[in-house]
Amino acid sequence: MNRLRAIAGPLLATATLVAATLGVATPAAAAPTTATRDVVTPAAAAPAGLPGMDVSSYQGTVNWSGAWNNGARFAYVKATEGTYYTNPSFAQQYNGSYTVGMIRGSYHFARPDTTTGAAQANYFVDHGGGWSKDGRTLPGALDIEYNPYGATCYGLSQSAMRTWIASFVNQYQARTGRWATIYTTTDWWTTCTGNYSGFAATNPLWLARYAGTVGALPAGWSTYSFWQWASSGTFPGDQNVWNGTLDRLRVLACNGPC
Repeated sequence: MNRLRAIAGPLLATATLVAATLGVATPAAAAPTTATRDVVTPAAAAPAGLPGMDVSSYQGTVNWSGAWNNGARFAYVKATEGTYYTNPSFAQQYNGSYTVGMIRGSYHFARPDTTTGAAQANYFVDHGGGWSKDGRTLPGALDIEYNPYGATCYGLSQSAMRTWIASFVNQYQARTGRWATIYTTTDWWTTCTGNYSGFAATNPLWLARYAGTVGALPAGWSTYSFWQWASSGTFPGDQNVWNGTLDRLRVLACNGPC
């Protein structure tokens, strides 16, 4: 997530397979000006909130005890992309974060240009994106953002993108009983969904913005749940905060009291 590292690097290794399936040329790595809009200026210091992190295959084997000792209390771990990729480091990352005491969840990198939202939700749930009411598992997250392989909005109109996202989150809710967290940037959301407000009532917002303030939120959300504020720092992977206390994060994990 700020994806030239976590997406365009390890996942371009799978791009040839995807391109062959779709009958298109293998994509080149995205230019930084496309993939990092809205998230270009690192915050000078960690913002207020409960510290956490997110990781993908780029981080490989993570020192979870070290991250815990440095203050991380939650983690999101990449599980899947499209219907063709699973994170080879997922088990060590997902189980390791849990073992040291973190509240953790998994995320799916959306490819609206390849298969339906429902198909990708099913693939996600079947490959690490499930949920259990154990007080330590966050609802799965839909990472919907700049396309590292081509057109910013994946060739979809704003209405088609809204339909695709609805297909994903509705199927995820049907499979798990939870509404997925939505990870995005305000710029991408405005450009590719028309700044649609319809998901704010059900889906927690995980906002990416590398700046000293969180800035304007996508339409409908009056606050953010998670803020990814830097791509490197104290913890392996991207740096995040939860907008609340540990007790409130447990409420999100439990979908109410455990």
